[in-house]
Amino acid sequence: MFSRSRLWLHSAYCGYIPEHMSSDTCHCILLRKASRKVSSYYDEALAPLGVNIGQFSLLRNINRMAPVSLTELGGRVELDRSTVGRNAKVLERMGLVAIATGEDHREAMLTITEAGHAILKTGAPLWDGVQEAIEARLGPDKTEQLRELLKAL
Repeated sequence: MFSRSRLWLHSAYCGYIPEHMSSDTCHCILLRKASRKVSSYYDEALAPLGVNIGQFSLLRNINRMAPVSLTELGGRVELDRSTVGRNAKVLERMGLVAIATGEDHREAMLTITEAGHAILKTGAPLWDGVQEAIEARLGPDKTEQLRELLKAL
């Protein structure tokens, strides 16, 4: 069965806990563990640049959409505006993003700085390397199957 701490963790993230459930069958626990593991691969690869995968991903999305409002970016990355705003402030303090006022002065607009572009350019091959390593580990069929399963969620 579950230890007391595992029961709390499961109930905090997954809600109802049936008596017979193990951590090997809970989709929520399995996906969270896999997500943390995969994120750690990217974080390790990007560490020499001083960014983590969350920051790198946000930079990529800002770059694709720039200039972009916090609201638009939040919609794209499926995070609420306040979370995106806090993360953008961190990137601004790192010198990777510039935050300016939008046309109506109520919305912040994000663009990538030269330093941010340098991180994206240097980080792209590191990110590609992790992608390739994961695909090599899974093989082409399981890689495609994984993509399809994740899209179905």
